[in-house]
Amino acid sequence: MDFFDSHAHYNDEKFDEDREELIEKIYNAGVSKLINAGYSIESSKKALEIAKKYDWMYTISGISPNDISNSKAELEEELKELEEFLSKQISTNKIVAVGEIGLDYYWNADNKELQKLAFVKQIELANKFNLPIVIHTREAVMDTLQILKENKLLKKGVFHCCPLNRELVKEALKLGFYISFAGPVTFKNSKNANEIIDMVPLDRILIETDSPYLAPEPNRGKRNDSRNVKFIAEKIANVKKMQLEEIANTTYKNACKIFGI
Repeated sequence: MDFFDSHAHYNDEKFDEDREELIEKIYNAGVSKLINAGYSIESSKKALEIAKKYDWMYTISGISPNDISNSKAELEEELKELEEFLSKQISTNKIVAVGEIGLDYYWNADNKELQKLAFVKQIELANKFNLPIVIHTREAVMDTLQILKENKLLKKGVFHCCPLNRELVKEALKLGFYISFAGPVTFKNSKNANEIIDMVPLDRILIETDSPYLAPEPNRGKRNDSRNVKFIAEKIANVKKMQLEEIANTTYKNACKIFGI
């Protein structure tokens, strides 16, 4: 049984001491495809550097709403650098989406307009390079949806670690996006996880760990890694009343489809 972890951060410093050893363990545990996610220029470069070492690992490149500059001039320079990076590295066939990008008003609600600008400009980059996008959204549902409705995407994309918000999921599905579930769906205090999972058709579900963060039950609170992706798959299988292997296979195929692998 093979798993596809559609979003993890092995470019994070929490993996500096044992990265290569851990990645080998992850592959041996049945995670045979993995997306190493960038969230800034530097982290995107590091994510690609790591992904190039493994033929089964891919990466996404982008600037998250929590990592943009606080001035328009600096942001425009960052976006220009991202475009140059994508242009130079796209031929490696390792970069499979622009991300993670989006809006986050939980951590910073003072720069909403800059966040929106970064989001729209990176959608334009995704269209230029014919890539899907990977979206991070937190406490910004309506603005996220409005931008997606007003800015046509050639390749759609994924709501990563999708908030368990009924309206968001309903509208995201209407727009043609995939919904990626992470550790929070396994948490005991996640009251509407079952309902949200049930809302998403099988051909639109992805699974992820968002490692090293958000470790699922029964490992909540520990450093997360991609071996835990099976617990998210198990949760979905239980809700959908299906076999674990069916969910593993379905989410694997879905990830390959949206990311063009």
